[in-house]
Amino acid sequence: MNYVQQPFLYGNSYGYVPPYQQPIIPTPPYQQPVVPLPPFPQQPLPDQQLPIQFEQSYIENILRLNRGKVATVYMNFEGSQWGSKIFKGIVLAAGRDHLILKDLQSEVRYVLLTVFLNYFTFDEEIEYEYPIRKKKASTSNK
Repeated sequence: MNYVQQPFLYGNSYGYVPPYQQPIIPTPPYQQPVVPLPPFPQQPLPDQQLPIQFEQSYIENILRLNRGKVATVYMNFEGSQWGSKIFKGIVLAAGRDHLILKDLQSEVRYVLLTVFLNYFTFDEEIEYEYPIRKKKASTSNK
């Protein structure tokens, strides 16, 4: 074990350094934690569609189930010149962090980040029951 000698004045004996030794404890090298990456979704063949895997109720899933419907989206851009803003349009797509609306009066498409989303409304009945659950329910009723 390595020791380092520390200078120390003892009593009135100036210049005397007693043999005090302090152990040096080596620190282990830093190891970055290993975080497993989620599996990448497989790309469907041209005539195939990916199975819809909705088991939890997330905003993006609710929006995906209601593609093609008119939604009013309320967003808040805190600390900006826009403040709160309302968008109304047809839901074209939704991802984990965004949604795409097509404006009703023009051909403008809005890509809106869900981090700014407060809530949204539909003027008609919404689709909320997931297709997997429907399929499971219909097969279990037989």
